[in-house]
Amino acid sequence: MFKRLTGLSAALLLAACSTIRTGPPVAPLDKSAQWALLPIVNQTETPQAGLRAEALVESGLRNGGILTLQHYPVSLNQETLLEPAERKAADDARQWAAQQGMRYAVTGAVTEWRYKVGVDGEPAVGMALQVIDLKSGQVVWSGSGGKTGFSRESLAGTAQKLVNQLLAGAGLE
Repeated sequence: MFKRLTGLSAALLLAACSTIRTGPPVAPLDKSAQWALLPIVNQTETPQAGLRAEALVESGLRNGGILTLQHYPVSLNQETLLEPAERKAADDARQWAAQQGMRYAVTGAVTEWRYKVGVDGEPAVGMALQVIDLKSGQVVWSGSGGKTGFSRESLAGTAQKLVNQLLAGAGLE
């Protein structure tokens, strides 16, 4: 009986795996500074995955104590249903944030956003985030990770857990 329970526990743990790679920020991040959320580039085959990730990151930043958060202008986003996001849009948004006098910019990329094929169809999400000090142009924190959920979990719920884990690594939990 004990072997069955141990085997079942191990199977459940493997069913919802995550891999997170993050370190502490170079210096403590000033939550009271002006922050900008820049485009999160969609590197997946799922339309608008970058926009979905942006919504979750914005929520995570606000819940983490970032109160003066500006979202880049919609006109700078090139992601549509038919075309992938372009790096130029991210560069333009970064220039916009610097011109607005923002201190930090949060950007990144979505590398996976789907339900796995198979009987269980587990949600799978992968993303990388970074915080840029706009005064120096240096990346002051970065983190990346991937997470799969259980077969009855939503993709958005799995993504939100990953975003929260990543932002916790930046001291923004």
